[in-house]
Amino acid sequence: MRKKELSAEVISRLKKEYPHSKCTLDVSQAWQLLVSVRLAAQCTDKRVNETVPELFEKYPAPQLLAEADIKDIERIVRPCGLYKTKAKDIKACMTMLCSEFDGIVPDTMEELLTLPGVGRKSANLILGDIFGKEAYVCDTHCIRLSGRIGLTDGSKDPLSVEMQLRKIVPPEESGELCHRLVDHGRAVCKAGRPMCDECVLSDICRKKI
Repeated sequence: MRKKELSAEVISRLKKEYPHSKCTLDVSQAWQLLVSVRLAAQCTDKRVNETVPELFEKYPAPQLLAEADIKDIERIVRPCGLYKTKAKDIKACMTMLCSEFDGIVPDTMEELLTLPGVGRKSANLILGDIFGKEAYVCDTHCIRLSGRIGLTDGSKDPLSVEMQLRKIVPPEESGELCHRLVDHGRAVCKAGRPMCDECVLSDICRKKI
């Protein structure tokens, strides 16, 4: 089975298995996703969702967060780990968002990558979940499962994985597929103990064949 055919089959099966997959970061505005995805680095989405309500209630707009005391941001986001770096990036990001983009989150990869603390993974997530554009969110689950299934060559480099997926995954399916790979990685294809007997992809997975 060629990779494009494999990709189509994986998309079809996971769509049936996880019809309602979505980002698990709980936000209501684009700029909030910028903040939450930065906090999610080396931290669970659950912990981020528990932490940000206080931050967003106290600073309900990008300008207010840009003007906030860095020590107060650090205090609030401390449970997410690496709090000094994350607080610095969040404040700098909101400052630039206001000064360069009038407080409106841009909708291109090039512009998003100019914001402090925003990498390709974060930019892809925002492009897909906020703007409905193609989005190849290469997080840990996506990278691991793509290689295991055979969609990619097993590379651990996020950019390499993204470029490989762009060749075989239709743009309109990209964002949801990445969310479904996360769900599948958490529920079945676990890093330490994959439950292959319960996997809907077991007969086409490169690791199993």
